[in-house]
Formats: sequence, C-alpha cells, structure tokens
Amino acid sequence: MRDPGELVIDIADVTKLYRMGSEVVHALRGVTMKIHRNAYLAVMGPSGSGKSTLMNMLGGLDTPTAGYYDFAGEDVAEMSDAELADIRNREIGCVFQSFNLRPRSNAIHNVELPLIYAGVRANVRKERAMEALENVGLGDRMHHRPNELSGGQRQRVAIARALVNRPSIILADEPTGALDTKTGVEIMELFEDLYAKGNTIIMVTHEEDVARHARRIVRLRDGLIEADETNLDAPPRT
Repeated sequence: MRDPGELVIDIADVTKLYRMGSEVVHALRGVTMKIHRNAYLAVMGPSGSGKSTLMNMLGGLDTPTAGYYDFAGEDVAEMSDAELADIRNREIGCVFQSFNLRPRSNAIHNVELPLIYAGVRANVRKERAMEALENVGLGDRMHHRPNELSGGQRQRVAIARALVNRPSIILADEPTGALDTKTGVEIMELFEDLYAKGNTIIMVTHEEDVARHARRIVRLRDGLIEADETNLDAPPRT
C-alpha cells in the first residue's frame, strides 16, 4: 500500500450552524475526517448535504461553530483573520465551477492575481504565471482574454491560477459543472496529471463519473458523513 503521506487536514466533531431569521440551519452535524498530503478525495452529496459548507471550511473561508480543525499542525481556531488569509493564499488553490476570471484581463494577468496578493515582484509573477499556463497546456493562449477562450480553456486558466502559488492543496468545486462532456473529460485528465505529480486534490462534485477519478470518496447527507470509502475502481496512479 502506498504511504498516505503527511497528515495535512485533521477535523474532529465539526459542526456549523447558520441562523436564518428565527430558524437555525445545521449545515454540519459533527464531521470528523483526516486528509493526508498527496490524497485525491471527492466529496459528494445531494443539495443541502453540507458539502459546500465543508469545502468552505477546509478552504478557510468559514470557521466551525464547534469542533476542531487542524491544518498542517496548526489550530485554525487560534488563527487571526490575517493568518487565515495568509494560509489561504499560500497553501490553498481554489478552482470554481464558474471560473471566476476577470473578463478584461488576459490569461497571464488572471493567473498572476494570487501572486499580487502575496507581494511577489512583477518579473517573478509573470515568469511563474507563464510557467503555470504552460503546465496546463495554454502556452499559446497566454495573451487571450476569457471571451477569446473556450470553456475548457477558461477552466485551465483557473487551474493555472490555483497552482501558481504552489499550494499544498487544490480545492475544486464542481470543476466540470459548466463544461460539455468532452471538455469535462479533458479537465479530469488534467487533474489526474496534477495528482500524479504529487498534488493534493479535494473535489466537490455531484457527478458519479467525475468522483470515480478520486481515490477516496466521502458522501455527506444531512450534515453527516454517510460513507467514507476507498475507490477501488479509480485508475492506477502513473
């Protein structure tokens, strides 16, 4: 069995409550999970199961109402907002269903954004952005704006942006949801390549054929983990 690698995420009995007027919504009801570096994990569940809340929690965009979240040996509850923002920028790359690209900026400038926030020098930013775009097969589209790119190419720009800071973890929220079947397959092949290179991937999806690429599948229902299983049908790691 392959070494699971260093423990990077450790959450224990995490709950999340939202107040909507007089109503209390229990988004998570005591979730416990460990994720090791170089994992490939899919989080599945019906609408309202808590998967988006869990993704936001893992990405440091939200904090637990109760429970414990340790990221790379640090207690997230003890971090200031500035420290959380720094962790997000350095350690976590996010890929969204809607791409979230700046429409008036070309591919290089979109990919550079995390490096701007990190205070990286302009010449280094450009070099790393170009490298990231080369790595996702867009070396010939660097100066194109989003409206000059196909859906699959826009998602590749978003993935390059997620990778440019060389994060510990890539969080992908429905990464093929806005794509046609053929383009979705190409994007999943790209994630497969990133995993083979040692990236940690955590992906939210409602599509079984997308989840089958992951080596571990966690299923949520009503804010609880319904199943947490090794995916024996996943393709072998190359």
